Amino acid sequence: MKHSFVTAAAICAALIMATTKPAAAQSATLNQELLKDWVDMKDAMMKLANEMPADKYSFKTTPQQRDFGQQVVHVAIANVMNLKFLRGKATPPVIDRRATSKSEAMKAMADSFDYGTALIKEQTDQSMMEIVETNQFLGPSSRARVIYFLLGHSWDIYGQMVVYLRLNGGVPPASQRP
Repeated sequence: MKHSFVTAAAICAALIMATTKPAAAQSATLNQELLKDWVDMKDAMMKLANEMPADKYSFKTTPQQRDFGQQVVHVAIANVMNLKFLRGKATPPVIDRRATSKSEAMKAMADSFDYGTALIKEQTDQSMMEIVETNQFLGPSSRARVIYFLLGHSWDIYGQMVVYLRLNGGVPPASQRP
């Protein structure tokens, strides 16, 4: 019985593979993928920042930590500071480091991501791979590496912001179920 089941399964798998057409080859560019990841990151960060009630933007997990609003503004500051290394034509937004309200913090973060979107759209796959001078932390890096760094940084802060939200009874949008 076991042998006939294995044989039947193997035959079915072979028939499926024989009749399935391979997926049409799609071509992606580095720029398209970076842009998609960047836009998706903005969406995730904005949804999370919006989920925290305005009166909780001053919440800190410990006295030594940034409050929730400062985390949001930190992302904006880091984005703009590091995106300038791409040396694009887009004008960087002015970020108020002391923004405290939910609306100010969220606008700063949205503006920083919009700036990144504009800069990525200016690039080609070739220019994304060109080395630019950055800071002591990153050192000489490709423009693509600067974007990857900022995506990783944003995910790090996202994780911290999730903790802040959960400690205040909130559920991150990515974890919400209908």
